[in-house]
Amino acid sequence: MEASLRTITVLGFGEAGRLYAADLAAAGARVKGYDPFARFEHEGVTQFDDIAAALDGADLAISLVGARASEAVAMQALPHLGNGAIFADLNTASPASKAAIAASAADTGVLFADVAVLAPVPRAGARTPLMASGTGADALRDMLMPFGVPVESIGGVAGDAAGRKLLRSVFMKGLAGVVIETAEAGRRAGSEEWVRGQMADELGPDGAGLVERLITGSHAHSGRRRHEIQDALDYVRDLGLEGWMSAGALEWLSSIDDAKQAAASDAVQN
Repeated sequence: MEASLRTITVLGFGEAGRLYAADLAAAGARVKGYDPFARFEHEGVTQFDDIAAALDGADLAISLVGARASEAVAMQALPHLGNGAIFADLNTASPASKAAIAASAADTGVLFADVAVLAPVPRAGARTPLMASGTGADALRDMLMPFGVPVESIGGVAGDAAGRKLLRSVFMKGLAGVVIETAEAGRRAGSEEWVRGQMADELGPDGAGLVERLITGSHAHSGRRRHEIQDALDYVRDLGLEGWMSAGALEWLSSIDDAKQAAASDAVQN
């Protein structure tokens, strides 16, 4: 089947879902979507109010609903996909969660791809590097390649890609924790600009931009990243490590998220 004849349904119109839907439509896919909580008005993307209608005739369903909702949404979606269709879970969830969805997919004759997103989607949209495992990994790679989506299939079983993503999260969220703590200590010591410069110099040509992204991104997405580093910490501990760095990053993200929630609550009350 030609790339332009593929029908792809995007589940979830958060920031990443909107970017994937728009980019895939621009690349020639027939894109459908479903999100009961958000509207996405975009030429080439048809949003449905019913998940069954959104998935009718889909060759591929891409789930971008967040880790906490991923299993529930998968259970809703799988019965509406045809035999041999692909369900790709791009949410940062635990290996156990991905394996549970894969088992349900197998019962319905649907190919399942456990997909790890290996960079922030806002940087490159649908051209963000992906890694996939599970029964649908090769089929996902072959289907998305004509649309310019880079997918590395590592074979294996569902959960393998998720595990690698969590290992990456140990590094990236741990790095964010170190940067946040250093910058805050510098602020309190009256040397924030200097210490930011020191970190930037050590992190390479885009060091200053990376420092800024780690700090602002951690504040903007503290809730999601808090859950992600918790999953990473659990995974590291399952591997027999204490996870001291991940635990520290979790403390920082939790404190930021708690402060945001408290400020939002105060704003509502006032």
